[in-house]
Amino acid sequence: MPVLPFVVVEHYGAPKYVYGLLLSAYSFFQFLGAPYLGRLSDSVGRKPVLLLSQAGTLLCWVIFGLSYFVPDYKIGIFALPLFVIAFARILDGITGGNTSVAQAYVSDITTKEEKNYIFGYIGGIVGLGMIVGPAIGGISASTSWGYLGTIVCNAILSFVTLLTIYFMLEESLPIEKRKPRTSQSILSSFALIRRIQELESPIRIRKIFALRALFNITMATYVSTIALFIIDLFHFDEKKLGMFMLVVGLFISFNQAFVSKWWIGKVGTYRTLQWGMLLSVFGFIGITLTDNLWIYIALYYVLNLGIALCAPTLSALLAKHASPQEAGEVMGIAESIGSLSNVIFPLVGAAIYGMIGSQLYWGVAFLPLVGLFISYETDGTYTEN
Repeated sequence: MPVLPFVVVEHYGAPKYVYGLLLSAYSFFQFLGAPYLGRLSDSVGRKPVLLLSQAGTLLCWVIFGLSYFVPDYKIGIFALPLFVIAFARILDGITGGNTSVAQAYVSDITTKEEKNYIFGYIGGIVGLGMIVGPAIGGISASTSWGYLGTIVCNAILSFVTLLTIYFMLEESLPIEKRKPRTSQSILSSFALIRRIQELESPIRIRKIFALRALFNITMATYVSTIALFIIDLFHFDEKKLGMFMLVVGLFISFNQAFVSKWWIGKVGTYRTLQWGMLLSVFGFIGITLTDNLWIYIALYYVLNLGIALCAPTLSALLAKHASPQEAGEVMGIAESIGSLSNVIFPLVGAAIYGMIGSQLYWGVAFLPLVGLFISYETDGTYTEN
């Protein structure tokens, strides 16, 4: 996260929208691959699909590393290494069903009560990754190796993860609980609405998907532009941006692992989601109102808390209401909705940010506000059991 904007914009002199385009390339192919892999895991088990996905990620970093050695020739207005990086992102995207399958794995081994808060723990683990990862990324990119140092670190981590899955992870979906495998093309991912309608899970799943779509559009626009905004506002280099992301990781880890569980215990899963949307509205507006770093961090915490309350509760609601035989497909569809948002809105968000700057976040704040109104309209369809 702290390295790619510098690789694209400064190292290879590409326009800012190319950064958004690379994010979109990954997400488009994840949109195709994630539901297919999620559905496949319902039939063949979670572990084989997790191995396939992680192997794709490892290969992605190998190809990404090759871009460092490709001559900086221009094809049109773009440097040749950017095309190699784009190919690596595409490969990682098409095999990028690991999140949905991992969530299905967790759904397999937890009770309905545990599902209320377990996804907050997962978010906390992600937060730990965001504490360590961006710091390593920023520091390794500031060495004489440049961004190749970051790639080497990622490749090593991917290889260790692959070995860990193979040797230490037990299969969570017994053969007798697996869904019969049906022949479906990976291109069936395009028929997203039809696939949602064909689910045997309760109708409330569809309403959760609608809220998930609004949240994912919000996140796609935010994630694709926030590094650019912070760089412009505080003039950070790779190392300083990496350290800022470390602080963000602390926020995410603490909020999702501890605060979200406390909130769910006080008001329930669905009310926690509503509070998360409300805090997100205030947070997006707040971060545009100051250029004082410490005030900005305080307001950023409010935004982060809102996001931290939304993300695990949406996953928990899907896991609680999905039938066990469709957990992989439900989570795959959820990731597909996120990926489709990430196809379109990073490019749109980066382009709009380039034109109007931080005013973009006033428009982004409108999305969770709409979600909040929708959640009250559908409030009666949800229970905490």
